Amino acid sequence: MRFTKAIVPIALCIMLLSLAAPAQKYKGRTAKPPDPIVVSAIDTNELKDLLTQQRKRPLLVNFWATYCDPCRDEFPDLVKIDKEYRPHALEFVTVSLDDMADIKTGVPKFLDAMKATMPAYLLNASDPEPAINIVDTRWRGDLPATYLYNEKGEIVYKHIGRVNPVELREAIEKVVKKGDSQ
Repeated sequence: MRFTKAIVPIALCIMLLSLAAPAQKYKGRTAKPPDPIVVSAIDTNELKDLLTQQRKRPLLVNFWATYCDPCRDEFPDLVKIDKEYRPHALEFVTVSLDDMADIKTGVPKFLDAMKATMPAYLLNASDPEPAINIVDTRWRGDLPATYLYNEKGEIVYKHIGRVNPVELREAIEKVVKKGDSQ
């Protein structure tokens, strides 16, 4: 009985040490933390410049907000589309219509949770109406809103409300293939 009482603590110590040993192998090697999400403020004039400039690749812009449930619901699909197209065929930015107070809190926190890597902006305008009219005079500011611009800065696709990812991919494919043939 004495022998058993002595063996049990020794066996437990050996087991704990064997579990700790693999962790010590990686001591000194730390995984690089991901870069923090940076959300830049964009005013009405900067938004106009972003949307109307000529570019080498089409531009996809998604207008959204953290308080908008359909925006939050569609975001995982947009992240997938970004990963699929941005590296080789498409520029993609998001423009949040959240309050400027959320530029360093709620917006980057949401983007980080979504694992979003596309450039992110937050509209810095006391009155969003002029910015909305720059995007599309028929748009009333409803969210989410997704616009696809060709290389000349012309709208070639728009969708108000939660986007259908299949439909969006088809529109992207059309503008990407059209650009390839020119």
